[in-house]
Amino acid sequence: MTTTLRIFGWTDILRLGLVQASLGSIVVLMTSTLNRIMVVELALPALLPGALVALHYLVQVSRPRMGHGSDQGSRRTPWIMGGMFTLAVGALCATLSTWQLASSPFSGVLLASLGFVLIGLGVGAAGTSLLVMLAMRVKQERRAAAATIVWLMMIVGFAVTAGTAGKLLDPYTPMRLLMVTASVCGIALVVTALALFKLEGHHVATTTTASHSVSFRTALQEVWQESAARQFTIFIFISMLAYSAQDLILEPFAGTVFGFTPGESTSLSGVQHGGVLLGMILVALVGSRFANSKFGSLRTWCVGGCLVSALALAGLAIAGYVGPPWPLKANVFLMGAANGAFSIAAIGQMMRLATEGRAAREGVRMGLWGAAQAIAFGFGGLIGTAASDLAHWLIASTGIAYGSVFAAEAMLFVLSALLASRISMDARHKNEQAHGMAQASFS
Repeated sequence: MTTTLRIFGWTDILRLGLVQASLGSIVVLMTSTLNRIMVVELALPALLPGALVALHYLVQVSRPRMGHGSDQGSRRTPWIMGGMFTLAVGALCATLSTWQLASSPFSGVLLASLGFVLIGLGVGAAGTSLLVMLAMRVKQERRAAAATIVWLMMIVGFAVTAGTAGKLLDPYTPMRLLMVTASVCGIALVVTALALFKLEGHHVATTTTASHSVSFRTALQEVWQESAARQFTIFIFISMLAYSAQDLILEPFAGTVFGFTPGESTSLSGVQHGGVLLGMILVALVGSRFANSKFGSLRTWCVGGCLVSALALAGLAIAGYVGPPWPLKANVFLMGAANGAFSIAAIGQMMRLATEGRAAREGVRMGLWGAAQAIAFGFGGLIGTAASDLAHWLIASTGIAYGSVFAAEAMLFVLSALLASRISMDARHKNEQAHGMAQASFS
């Protein structure tokens, strides 16, 4: 038995954007503000917050299991609210750990680890179900615009929270940090509850009992049998690895090779983020306007964004050899725009592919891709910095050493473009064939 899902309009999409903004507001406090406090005010090794952030990414390998759990029910709202509550509890634990770290480092590290585990679980549960809800209830021609709106609102959540919390934290005291964190978490939970109120409704699509009552292992095997889902998982991992690998070496590169001051290198990051926003908005506008043409195809933007990202990274490799005459800011802006374009197109593709194939597996698919992205982000910074250290050990010239790392990242984007081009537009047909093979193997 099935019932028809209510299709979301722009107001509904904005409401989900508020949820994403609330999620982002808590996360930015943990990954940015808490990082600084541990390193500067508490004089702890930078490795500690780095390891905690990596831990919260590692925990998100549980996303497919959470997605399967939401598939078993008829509503996604409880998973989003539950995830946000878990995220808030984790943020409070991580904040309280700063009190312990000063007097009892061992117990403080344990409490911080617990907090970041809960943060990872909360982000995974809420983020996966939110994307599934978008995928199942937004029209195809609106998906690129919907993804852009939701992600832009998350960035707004980052910016507003970072700016406001930064002012409220001065002069810093542990109690002031706890009060700010508790306030942000409380506001985020209230905004999320109001945004989700009656959004999903009580009557949502249901499938046969047999389709729902399967083990997670079986559901995951069925999804992995789908060629499009499998190919897209690999694409997400490699492209996001390339995307995140340059994060921690771009500013040192600008400072060492181009002589940028700390302020100038920080502003360079702003140039990159400006390009990301432009790329996102461009895909949303063109994707909505020309949704039924090749020019507006999300796959076209995925492939094109990856190729231009590769071109921009190749430019940075040349910049390492040429030095200051190279137009570094323009190069970085181009890289940001290409990154923004391919990432939003990838999210739109995610939303399309999540609803294709066997029913009641949308959460597992979205969770699988979310886990691939989290693992890539967790390892990206580590691999990028390790490759940079290795290159500097092997190559005498600093600029060429950095350039070799950028060139390797460019090759990852070329590989990503090749993978994206091979993901079938007729995924449903191939997935049906895969299901037939899977059923035959299970019988």
